[in-house]
Amino acid sequence: MTSTAAEQPRGGGPRRRRHRIRNTVITVLGVLALVVVGFLAWASTPMMGDRSAALEAWRDPAVTIHDAGDSVVLAPSGEASGTGLVFVPGALVDPYAYLYKLSGAVEETGLTVVITKPTLNLAFFDQRPLSTFTAHAPDVTDWYVGGHSLGGVRACQLADDPAVKGLVLFGSYCANDLSDSDLRVLSIAGGRDGLSTPDKIAAARHLLPPDARLVEIDGMNHGQFGDYGSQPGDNSATIDDETARARLTDALSDFF
Repeated sequence: MTSTAAEQPRGGGPRRRRHRIRNTVITVLGVLALVVVGFLAWASTPMMGDRSAALEAWRDPAVTIHDAGDSVVLAPSGEASGTGLVFVPGALVDPYAYLYKLSGAVEETGLTVVITKPTLNLAFFDQRPLSTFTAHAPDVTDWYVGGHSLGGVRACQLADDPAVKGLVLFGSYCANDLSDSDLRVLSIAGGRDGLSTPDKIAAARHLLPPDARLVEIDGMNHGQFGDYGSQPGDNSATIDDETARARLTDALSDFF
């Protein structure tokens, strides 16, 4: 017997429903693929370091620099202090952008610095253990961790490692609570920082040990913690890059 129109399955039958579901799945997968490709393209275009500033560090006879693949290592040409700093760059910032700003402390104190190369240029995606980077400087006996901006947030997490003696923050603050730790902490804020503002840093002060040392550099903005140019959302600095470097070097040298 032939079915009437009223007896036909609604929606055009199982075959048509499967066709619609398949098209929906293909569309969703296509959108997800575009999102992933867009994200990877964005993450693969970091803010590059200033070449002239990096060359100043490379040419400094008091500092030796070598690329270790997963990081860049700065060491004193003369006697090393035995103290090391694993430093995590800010989000989408070229690791080489920190060579010049950190080289002053290497020269002044004998500090060894290992600047990490985060996965996808984003510290949160880099879950490698601290030992990955400390292995590049086996003669160091006392390790500190540090970072700029979101790199500092990651450094706060790495500070839970029992091998860590202290923490150094450049325009950054912790998301985890370290207030009960015995870590030595130096937190440096820029007075003109438009991203990690002094107020934001002060609001997170309770997450640091009571004796943490807080330093604010007047006139310094967020981008001047490295050498990579201007950054969206930042304020204009009222000091030049050389002055910013000198004051960073002073703060680090006093601390170390």
